[in-house]
Amino acid sequence: MSYSGFDLNGRVAVVVGGTSGIGLAIGRGLAEAGADVIPSGRRADMVDAAAKEIEAMGRRSLRISSDVLDRPSLQALLDATVTTFGKVDILVYAAGRTKRTPFLEVKESEWNEIMNTNLNGAYRTSQVFGHHMVERNYGRIINIASLGSFVGLYEVAAYGASKSALASLTRSLAIEWARFGVCVNAIAPGVFRTALNEKLLDGTERGREFLMRTPMRRFGRVEELVGSAIFLASEAASFVTGSILQVDGGFLASGVNQ
Repeated sequence: MSYSGFDLNGRVAVVVGGTSGIGLAIGRGLAEAGADVIPSGRRADMVDAAAKEIEAMGRRSLRISSDVLDRPSLQALLDATVTTFGKVDILVYAAGRTKRTPFLEVKESEWNEIMNTNLNGAYRTSQVFGHHMVERNYGRIINIASLGSFVGLYEVAAYGASKSALASLTRSLAIEWARFGVCVNAIAPGVFRTALNEKLLDGTERGREFLMRTPMRRFGRVEELVGSAIFLASEAASFVTGSILQVDGGFLASGVNQ
């Protein structure tokens, strides 16, 4: 007898920050599992390209640009999705930014830019889509946390602070909305090479240290995050909320590796 708990047919997913990197990979994966997927971001050309990928897989999509710094654009994204599909079942918050700067040199503008995307953007997005999910008594929210949610990472204090706070926000929303059938969880990727971090990793001492501290001795592939996202979005995870699922090649479990 087959188990259908991971089947997302009939579900509607919005992926904010879904036009590149981790967000794009997760959007593809949710579509492969059966969901209709709306990938959104600031650049209309990238939104169009991501939506075409979803449609090429036989799923439905929309082309709605949004900016996590702009609440009305997030509301417009929700409204357009509900008008077309009648609901939003799954929300993935994958928007993020980072910059490596020694803490004493971090300008307030840089600090605020990172916080505004990684944390305040999640606040705005969760609030806009959370209203809809609470009213429907159903929802799955998946935030993208970080190793920096748990451990200190050198010279990215703003990023680490924002991702630590995002982990806390995930837990807080989980306990507030559990009685409304809304599960709120996060995925904490280990070291995955993306456009966001490749300059920090490729051929650098930092990259070599990350590999040394990762028992699997390699960077992750973004496709390796898909199974976790499908699980958290599905009925298989109906009693899972407030969790931060580590997909890190053993990094956070690591003590002495040799």
